Amino acid sequence: MDKNYYDILGISETASQDEIKRAYRKMSRKYHPDLAGPEFEEKFKDVNNAFDVLSDPDKRRLYDQGVDPNQASAGFAGAQQFNNFGDIFSQFFGQGFTNAAPQEHMSRQQKGRDTLTNLTISLQEAAFGVQKTIEIQTYSLCPDCQGTGSQHNKKPIQCPDCQGTGYKQTIRHTLLGQIMSSAPCDRCQGYGTIIEDPCLQCQGQGRVKVKRKVSIKVPAGINDGMRVRLASQGEVGEGGGPAGDLYVNITVKPDKVFTRQNDDLHCWVKVPMAWAVLGHTLDINTFDGSQSIEINAGTQQEDVIVKKNLGMTRLNSDSRGDLYVHVQIEIPINLTTHQKELIEEFAQSRKETDNTDPISQESQPIKNKKSFFDRIKDALN
Repeated sequence: MDKNYYDILGISETASQDEIKRAYRKMSRKYHPDLAGPEFEEKFKDVNNAFDVLSDPDKRRLYDQGVDPNQASAGFAGAQQFNNFGDIFSQFFGQGFTNAAPQEHMSRQQKGRDTLTNLTISLQEAAFGVQKTIEIQTYSLCPDCQGTGSQHNKKPIQCPDCQGTGYKQTIRHTLLGQIMSSAPCDRCQGYGTIIEDPCLQCQGQGRVKVKRKVSIKVPAGINDGMRVRLASQGEVGEGGGPAGDLYVNITVKPDKVFTRQNDDLHCWVKVPMAWAVLGHTLDINTFDGSQSIEINAGTQQEDVIVKKNLGMTRLNSDSRGDLYVHVQIEIPINLTTHQKELIEEFAQSRKETDNTDPISQESQPIKNKKSFFDRIKDALN
């Protein structure tokens, strides 16, 4: 190692952390370029490097072992570098001491914030997509000044207080010498310019709050809770700055007939017992209009009829899910005497009036052994 950090701070190798800090304060006052002169800049860097290593127990341990953590070859991952001398110096002597360059003035044109609104659509609109017009209240470009914030299209003039910099510098005299600090100019609020005759409509902001209508295209297959983004449709920024984005939260209303499961639709139809026994053809309403379905002879309770490609459109795709029609068999009640006689005659013909052992006996409903979606898989197969 080329330099001895203990000698630079003027301390022994057994110095405590308090002694290291006191030594650093002393050497910082002595060699700081703003106090001692620019010729001591390298010496001040050495003081900072010495304190950076010796004030950190891990770095100091490496240094005592013959490895300088501030050298690139040391590979010390935890080394923290300071951006300038003021970073370390301000730890001991307070904020405001800086040798950094003053900041530039702010632009009057600021990007607008994003806007969030809500839209409710039907399940059928979600299936095929829909074009909607929504009304939002947000900031838009001032129609009188077109965003300049000034009457009669006058340009802002340079602030006389800060001379267009947007910041005012002050010098304080302390025990360490002169310390310079900067803060946004009170007169121009950091813009560096002043609008002499503000627009009466927007009070110099370049924007006004209005209600306006926005057209939104909701994509087919969108799901409840999703969000649509409309670029540059949010609020206009101050000074006529670029607009933010508009985000639309989509709510899909529950449908009275169909239930959505991912990209598939499900509905239930109630059919008379005779149709389930003998078979029947009937029409049902779908999002694609009336569709014919076949109730096969011998259809059982909760059997599923699958209609391909009549479900939801898959998001960002032309393909569609399927429609699952669940059959519920209506058992007649309040039969007439003649109807009861016919049912009894039917039962006798099938020997179903025998009161001996049941045909099948198990610990759970026989038809419901399989789950709802297992029965759907069976229908697909």
